[in-house]
Amino acid sequence: MNRDTQATIITILAIIGGLVVLGWVLKLTLHLMGPLLLIAIGVAVYLLFFKKGGR
Repeated sequence: MNRDTQATIITILAIIGGLVVLGWVLKLTLHLMGPLLLIAIGVAVYLLFFKKGGR
C-alpha cells in the first residue's frame, strides 16, 4: 500500500468518525434540549424579577 492510498483511507475513516461523533452530539443535544430550555427560562425569570432587571 503506497502512501497516497494510506492517506486516503485515513482521511475517509476520519470523516466517518467525525460524522459518528457529530451524530452522538446532536442526539445528546436534542435529548437535553427540554431541561436546558427550562433552566434557561428559570434563570431569565430570576434575573428579571429578583435582580431588578438584571442590574
